Amino acid sequence: MSMTKYQVFLKVVDCGGFTRAAEELHFTQSGISHTIASLERELGVPLFVRNRGGVTLTADGRALLPRIQTLCDDARILAQKAQELRGLETGLVRVATFNSVSVQWLPYILKSFREEHPHIEFELLPFVENAELEEAVLSGRADCCFASLPTTHLLDTWMLHRDQWRVIVAYNHPLAGRDPFPLDALASEPFIYLQEGEDYEVRAVLDSLQIRPNIQYILRDDPSILAMVSNGLGISIMPELELEHCPYPLVACPLPQSFYRNIGIAVKDKNALSLSTRRFIEHARRWVGQHYEN
Repeated sequence: MSMTKYQVFLKVVDCGGFTRAAEELHFTQSGISHTIASLERELGVPLFVRNRGGVTLTADGRALLPRIQTLCDDARILAQKAQELRGLETGLVRVATFNSVSVQWLPYILKSFREEHPHIEFELLPFVENAELEEAVLSGRADCCFASLPTTHLLDTWMLHRDQWRVIVAYNHPLAGRDPFPLDALASEPFIYLQEGEDYEVRAVLDSLQIRPNIQYILRDDPSILAMVSNGLGISIMPELELEHCPYPLVACPLPQSFYRNIGIAVKDKNALSLSTRRFIEHARRWVGQHYEN
């Protein structure tokens, strides 16, 4: 059975349109359209509604989506298992991750991993919220994820690093370098808040300190917060990992109490991992252990 048409279907769903799917798969747009039309004829139902903004799944397409996802996952696992039995170190590892790990860890982890296992490929799936990372693993979209521990769902996890929270201020701020950063200033200074969805990590720190911050801006991405703090628009709270190799002139100050986020790797089932995923997790754990003290 050729899996190409099913993989094209999933890529169109993921991208929300034929044009971007064609770019990512290195197909022509007409090739994508022809493949989807062929699949629709084979299944006997329309899968997508075409519109000016892209495509959306029909009711039939939504009903078939989990079946097609399972079919492609099973085919990938079968191929990887056969390769393992033949003694070939190949395969695809799909890693769900968040910004600071993507920037500060993964380039180095993947580079050193590829030196040892050059034929294993990766697909990186970026997310913002912990719930999104966990759902990617639970649904089978990702083989593993980097996430804050403990996870909400009953995933199998490995602890990697305790990442300490800091107050960040512009380098020329009057309180730059204060140890600890004053509680009254944390409450009164203009505060730039990260929109956290359901994670509430920053909110948990502030609640533990019984601080109601003077929120002036609410943003969804960490790099924008770093840029705004460096320009004197306010202060914020951020984990140390996010501040490594920071291109902006900032100062990180200790909080009056120590708070940490626990970063780990999570999988759906430790006993059902492909060899390539297991090798990646083992390598990532070694790399973090060599570069960070916990």
